[in-house]
Amino acid sequence: MSIKNKVVLVTGGSSGIGAATVELLAENGAVVIAAARRRDKLETVVSTLRQKGYTADYKQLDVTDFEQMQYTVQEITESYGKIDVIVNNAGVMPLSKLEALKIDEWNRMIDVNIRGVLHGIGAALPLMKEQQSGHIINIASIGAYEVTPTAAVYCATKYAVRAITEGLRQEAPNNIRSTLISPGVTESELADHITDKQASEAMVEYRRQALPASAIAQAILYAISQPTEIDVSELIVRPS
Repeated sequence: MSIKNKVVLVTGGSSGIGAATVELLAENGAVVIAAARRRDKLETVVSTLRQKGYTADYKQLDVTDFEQMQYTVQEITESYGKIDVIVNNAGVMPLSKLEALKIDEWNRMIDVNIRGVLHGIGAALPLMKEQQSGHIINIASIGAYEVTPTAAVYCATKYAVRAITEGLRQEAPNNIRSTLISPGVTESELADHITDKQASEAMVEYRRQALPASAIAQAILYAISQPTEIDVSELIVRPS
């Protein structure tokens, strides 16, 4: 099924999986809006696609602010008439052992990884119910299925995304699809922001075999391109 002219909002769209998804969906004919905090990065992603003749736009957005999320959804709807898909991709991963007591980092993960997803759902779901169609894609992690040292809080946030997505699947009308995509180790900036020395050093070895971000973008494209009567509920994508 073609995704041509589908209007897709991708949070965390300035780099990594988000930027790769924006690029791939635009190349396949979608109208893609990249949203993130870093305006300069967004401008680079979108201007490159526009120069190639694709339809792309961007919105500066902090997913932890629900009013901002609502306003962004409203703006996109006013500009393009609808939102067919929202990809709740924004996430952070400052790993550390619990004994390190990095409370601010714990709270940041909870705010972005859980509240950010809920805010995306909360802003998009009423619109999708009104237009009687829509697709909500939440990006979790292999950490939604297993816990490793230094990743207890991060994994907890991803377990939460998995639970939220399953709840959405059960509660949403049949004409609104929901998909959980859980990447294994993937090339991204996530590990660059780990402040804990032990966790940062462990990540170097852990990430030696990593998927390109485009692999997760392909999984997202697959889920979106299915016929409307098919709901791809859950995908785990990891290095072979």
